[in-house]
Amino acid sequence: MGGKQVGYTCLKYLLENTHSLSIDVVGVFESITKTSSDEFSIGALCQEYEIPIFNNCDDLLTFNNLDFIISVQYGEILKKRHIDQAKEMAINAHMAPLPEYRGCNQFSFAIVDGAKEFGTSIHRLETSIDGGDLIAERRFKIPKDCFVQQLHKITVNETVALFKEEIGDIIKGNVTLIPQSELAKKRNSGFHLRNEIDHLKRIDNQWAAEKKKRYFRATYFPPFSPPVEVHSGKALDMDWYNSIS
Repeated sequence: MGGKQVGYTCLKYLLENTHSLSIDVVGVFESITKTSSDEFSIGALCQEYEIPIFNNCDDLLTFNNLDFIISVQYGEILKKRHIDQAKEMAINAHMAPLPEYRGCNQFSFAIVDGAKEFGTSIHRLETSIDGGDLIAERRFKIPKDCFVQQLHKITVNETVALFKEEIGDIIKGNVTLIPQSELAKKRNSGFHLRNEIDHLKRIDNQWAAEKKKRYFRATYFPPFSPPVEVHSGKALDMDWYNSIS
């Protein structure tokens, strides 16, 4: 169940390695977004491998013999009745460190927070959003003056690497589950809603230069709508960013 480049790449890995992983992929649920690319078309990949594809998560309920549900950038929130279809486990690849950045727009918030480190996680899928027990993670340093698009690209690559590294052991049941409540004792814990990005995109020209540039780097991600200057409503671009001293 997934979409975008990262979902496509992880699915392709599964399909190319069904023999070595001792698996059958019996169905795929594609998450269509405004930025979906023909280059990473899950539909075309399923057609090539003759795998049935579904668009409604309720179609999960028609399966009788699922061992695993694997979610990689799937757009819908699964309910308990969906998750319970997996006899062994339902898992989710979340492109952020847990429990620090649950929810949406995690790349932007990490840059706004001035975080020095980011990461990607695989966790057990539960009804609480990104709240299931941690299975595996990779962490890495955020480059200096990193833009959100750059951090996203790095995280996609790290997520694919983590998925390839861990999926075999997950299928075999060789996992150690760590409750996020335990991790929260040593790490920060945070959750962000999708609409919070609108607030981040409002940049006040009265702010200090460092803050203006940090918020711009966190929210300037073509082709998505750009950040704007609060008082004038002017859309901000790289020329504006480079003019700040």
